[in-house]
Amino acid sequence: MPSENVIELTDETFDAEVIQSDLPVLVDFWADYCMPCKMMAPMVAELADEYAGKMRVGKVDTGTHRQVAINYGIQAIPTLLLIKDGELVGKFVGMQTKSDLKAAIDEQI
Repeated sequence: MPSENVIELTDETFDAEVIQSDLPVLVDFWADYCMPCKMMAPMVAELADEYAGKMRVGKVDTGTHRQVAINYGIQAIPTLLLIKDGELVGKFVGMQTKSDLKAAIDEQI
């Protein structure tokens, strides 16, 4: 279930939308062929809705936007990065629980 609070990020928009953001940003690196990514998508959308106004959530399709993934050393998907004030403050590789992500997010907001 898509959320209007999830931003589609590209190599070109990543800096403006994430690095320069005034709010922490949870970035979901995914690909269309990745079943675990598809399984996590509803949870990522829920987090985007729950933290609207406190945190931004964006998705990077690594199949079409590889440079950002390369820059952050993404070697497996799904990978979620938590970025605050332009700095990486959390990295989550593979399937995650909502409670673990919420705990990490709550530390940053």
